[in-house]
Order: sequence, then structure tokens, then C-alpha cells
Amino acid sequence: MTTPAGQPLILHRYPRRKNETLQAFDAADEYLIEHVAELSLPAGARVLIINDHFGALSCWASQQGYDTIQISDSVVAQQATAQNLAANALPSIVQLTSLEPLPERVDVVLLRIPKSTRMLSWQLQQLAAITDSSIPVIAAAKAKDIHTSTLNQFEHQLGNTVTSLAKKKARLVFCTPRDDKPELIDQLHTFDVPDYAMTLANFPNVFSAQKLDIAAYLMLPHIPSEPGLKRIVDLGCGNGVLALQAARNNPNAFIHAVDESHMAVASAQRNLLAHHIAPTRFECEARDCLSEFARHDVDLVMCNPPFHQQQAITDHIAWQMFCDAKRVLTNHGRLLVIGNRHLGYHAKLKRLFGNVSVIASNKKFVILQAVHAQH
Repeated sequence: MTTPAGQPLILHRYPRRKNETLQAFDAADEYLIEHVAELSLPAGARVLIINDHFGALSCWASQQGYDTIQISDSVVAQQATAQNLAANALPSIVQLTSLEPLPERVDVVLLRIPKSTRMLSWQLQQLAAITDSSIPVIAAAKAKDIHTSTLNQFEHQLGNTVTSLAKKKARLVFCTPRDDKPELIDQLHTFDVPDYAMTLANFPNVFSAQKLDIAAYLMLPHIPSEPGLKRIVDLGCGNGVLALQAARNNPNAFIHAVDESHMAVASAQRNLLAHHIAPTRFECEARDCLSEFARHDVDLVMCNPPFHQQQAITDHIAWQMFCDAKRVLTNHGRLLVIGNRHLGYHAKLKRLFGNVSVIASNKKFVILQAVHAQH
């Protein structure tokens, strides 16, 4: 990536893959950087960057000598940023999670607009509490992802809002925050799952945050209950509903709930505790798949893999999940996967494990089981 001053940045997506075809930045990143470069901010200006996908914005800000603070819900985005800063021999920056308080003083805010309207509402509410009319908020996204409703959110929750012309199918949003501070609205949403006597709480960036998604509902009755299961992983745990049911079904098992989203992990932690699962029986962790898990130490892995990373449709996260599961499973340990029929996970699992069977299915989803048989 070449910056406005002609200084190149070496940027990679994370985790790095051989023969990567996707860039670690996009036209919205470039447009935002071009605009901020024209502002001629003073050296040492405090720049707050929210939702930086792989660190392009943060690396550029660090390169300019700004006091850079990054807010992200994704541990993968944070790791990508750290690696890209190191690859460019740039100073480290402050990295905060989506659930930590925003800094009290900033000079400018750069925001990549999230896909979730609930997440955007959460972030605009946070910004309203720390900004005023002297602090510009500049947001960016693909033009097709900026709707009238998006602009109405900015206007209603933060302040006067206008947009730029589209450039390379990207657009900027300029918002001048109001000086008055709006009343804070509780963004934690709860819903009931009566069939399983659950009440689940969800932070804004959790998938299907206002009701139980169909795939999880299909998976719940197929979570095994077996005395031999000692260690179970809910990989890509979301609000932890599968982890919760696994803990109920297997009272002697230790449960790991793992997700790249800090809000998902916080939701899972909250839900397990709220349903009286002893804290000594589980651990909720934000991490990149099963990195740093010990080999051959898990009896059961459950997952519903995402088929996109940021805005790109890709199957590499599913493949990484399957490979990590094979590495950590014990002999005859099992991987339970649920996914859309059209994604073709059956072929991937058979290639990797040498065996795969269908546990259940409906018109849209299929549950597959692969068994790790060590040779």
C-alpha cells in the first residue's frame, strides 16, 4: 500500500496464508487516509481508530507519528495490526478491546463502519460521551454499505452528518458531534429459549444477537452427553449457547468457549455464569481459532464456521478451524460441524479426517461429524 506521501506500507491479512489473493486494505481505507493526510494534523495528535480491519489505518497513523489508539472487537484484527506494525518497523500503539472505556481525550476519530447496526449504535453512543463539536468523526465504508439508515444513525446519536462523493466504490461520512451528552442506552440484549430453559444475553457485535439462530437451534439436541468427555471446545462460540448446553449435558467436563470477538467471549462468560455453571468448569477466551491449544488434549470440538472475513467471502477460516480441531483432538476425539449445505464442508472434512458422517440435516443446514483416528 502506498500512502499519500509516497511512503509504502507492507500489509498482510492475518493469519497469513500461502498464495494470498486478498489485500489487507481496501478503497475505503485509502480514501480515509487520503482525506486525513490533507488535514495536516500536528505531530503527536491523538487519533482514535475504530474497527481497523487488518491495521492499515493504524500503521499509517503510527507512520505519521500520531498518538494512535485502536479500538477493535476482533482479536484477529489486533494481532494483524501488531504484526503489520512490526513488519514495517513502526512504533507500537495502544490497542483496546470493544468493551474497554474510550480515552477521555482525542483529536480526531477514524471509524470503519461495522456491518452490524447494533454495533454501530454502541460505538456512536460511546463516541457521543467523549466527543464534542471540536472533534471531527470521519467514517468510511464501501458505498453500497452506507444507507440512509446509516446516516440517520450518525445524525440521531452523534451529530450533524454529511457524506463525500463516492471514490473507487467507497464513501466517507463526516460527522460533527453535538456538545450535549445524550442519555446512555443499555445495549445489552436478552432473549429466551424456552425449549432449553435459557435466557441469553448478547453484546451488540454477537451474531444473531436478538434471537437464537437456526443453526444453533438445530445443533442443540445433537450435543452428546457422555461420561468419557473430559474437555469440550465451543469454537466460534458466539453467545456460548452450545458451550452452555455441553456443560449441562456433561457435568464432569471442562468447557472452553473460544471466539475471535471480545463481545462474543464476554457474552458467553455472562451466560455460563448466569445459568449456574461453576467458573471452575469453563474458560472463555478471545483467540485466533485454537492457537496455543495443546495437541491431542480435547475430546469434542463443536463449531459453526463463518464463511466471510470482514467483507470478503472465504472458506479459509473454516479450513483453519478444521485443521486446528484435528491437531487438538484426542485419539477418537470428534469434531461436530454445522453449516449451510451449499458450503461443501463434507468434502473438506473427508479430505482432512478421512471420514465424515451426517448427524442431522434440514433443507438449509447439515450437521457433520468427523472422528480423529490417529495412525
